[in-house]
Amino acid sequence: MSDLADLYPGFESRWIPTSIGTIFARLGGAGPPLLLLHGYPQTNVMYHRVAPMLSGHFTVIIPDLPGYGWSVAPATDADHAPYTKRAMAAVMIEAMEALGFVRFRLAGHDRGGRVAYRLALDHPERIERVAVLDILPTYDYWERINRVYGLKIYHWLFLAQPDPLPERLIAGDPAFYFDYTLKSGTKTHSLAAFDPRALAHYRAAFGDPLRIHAVCEDYRAGAGADFAHDAADRAAGRLIRSPLLALWGGAGIAAGAASPVDTWRQWATDVRGAPIDSGHFLAEENPDATAAALAEFFA
Repeated sequence: MSDLADLYPGFESRWIPTSIGTIFARLGGAGPPLLLLHGYPQTNVMYHRVAPMLSGHFTVIIPDLPGYGWSVAPATDADHAPYTKRAMAAVMIEAMEALGFVRFRLAGHDRGGRVAYRLALDHPERIERVAVLDILPTYDYWERINRVYGLKIYHWLFLAQPDPLPERLIAGDPAFYFDYTLKSGTKTHSLAAFDPRALAHYRAAFGDPLRIHAVCEDYRAGAGADFAHDAADRAAGRLIRSPLLALWGGAGIAAGAASPVDTWRQWATDVRGAPIDSGHFLAEENPDATAAALAEFFA
């Protein structure tokens, strides 16, 4: 993938050793550390329009999650343990410590948002503030799935099916599946919002059979251990204590349920939020508004 365009000019590339293998990240800017986590089916590249607007205020760290992009895809097990959001959060802490950051600000989109709120629950001492982009908690999604909602987030059920069913089906035409997934999440139901150079990054990673399997493991963990971890926190009344910002696309996935702010107030003590004029992919569909909201919250 060496022929892919560099969408972070002026940012460093880092290969960070962790207990599961190497995590790839881009670093840039100056100021307090801000960790940005991407979602499915993308890579760190999804923040390429937002990061330059944040790097004047923060040291921005943008990794590929385990199993995505250029980061290690750890070997899995019967419980999909390496792909739980708890395990991914622990690896992100390792990576940040390796860079010299013990406490930091944190934002995550989609699957990265699930890693973000899990990290805030499991390791509150690490987090200054946390932002979640176009998600509700995993527990709430599974509890709310009905005919209408199930059709809207069908991929949760499809990707969580046992190996090798989704892997084999996606591998038959990964470019079609990837493009369909991206289009269906945007406000315009098209790829118009995406930089063609970013799409090349995404397609290169998503076409790798190892990454296809890792993505499915991510969703299998979501249907099992991630739900159980959320349910245990809910039963224990455990809440996120750091300030939390919920941003969502006005035409995105989270907007299809109850008010995201009302939902997050059941999981955190200090919640604010607002819609962004976009679909699911806020950082690329409306980078100016997304960056402004994040900068204001994290300042």
